[in-house]
Amino acid sequence: MPTSEKQRLVGEIKERLSSSGGVILADYRGLTVKEMRTLRTSLRDSGGEVTVYKNSLAQIAIRELELPSMDEFLEGPTVFVFTPEDPVATAKALLAFAKECKVFSFKGGFIDGSVVTADAIKAIAVLPSREELIAKLMGSMLNPVRGFMAMANAPVGAFARAVQAVADQRAAA
Repeated sequence: MPTSEKQRLVGEIKERLSSSGGVILADYRGLTVKEMRTLRTSLRDSGGEVTVYKNSLAQIAIRELELPSMDEFLEGPTVFVFTPEDPVATAKALLAFAKECKVFSFKGGFIDGSVVTADAIKAIAVLPSREELIAKLMGSMLNPVRGFMAMANAPVGAFARAVQAVADQRAAA
């Protein structure tokens, strides 16, 4: 018979899985309390939240939500990093922490409706952020407009320079 505390935790996991853009699972075995605190504070800026749940409770929540199975990632000590809508910033912060702290390693995760491996999370971490991609797209869209405006202004500029040259010639004479 499941206890009310376990039922509450399963409900909490289900709500967090449903409301976040994804979850990244990692092995935190060997991290000190100070390193775990550093991880939590480094993820705060990106909107990520670090939580540790029992793997069996997470498996129940995943099954009840009818999400793809992540049982291969839910073995041993597992930290759950819940990401906001854009998981790139959280993945970048995690990758920076993993480079700094060698015992921290990715297991996998669930992002945008599909299960991803540790290598996929690392690939996501090197992608430009959503804002950077939008800025690049807008720059690409504005380049043809700038070129057209330069071509449209060229005859007017050439005429103005010709008039100025004639005026300079008459003033010199």
